[in-house]
Amino acid sequence: MTTFWAITDALTVVLSGIGMFFFLVGTLGLLRLPDFYARTHAATKCDTVGAGSLLLALAIHNGFDVSGLKIILLALLVLLSSPTTGHALARAAYKTGLVPWRRADREVSA
Repeated sequence: MTTFWAITDALTVVLSGIGMFFFLVGTLGLLRLPDFYARTHAATKCDTVGAGSLLLALAIHNGFDVSGLKIILLALLVLLSSPTTGHALARAAYKTGLVPWRRADREVSA
């Protein structure tokens, strides 16, 4: 095994680990956060970084050829579309009257 392949494999493992960690954190955020806005924030931010890291790891592991370029373009699409979709969802919810959660709301209902 040459040094290049060792570095490539190590980088693939690190980026995959980062991606899996962010997916796990995003899933926990969906379960634990109190309202739609916080859950949307957790889902879009963590999925963007998680998917971006995993796709970059896949592109590095696959090699720099046509399919690797397609994977990188897919990662760029995810990096652009996920935050935009999250913003559109949150804005639509706000414009339809969904009130953001506040700590005082929890104390009153408890």
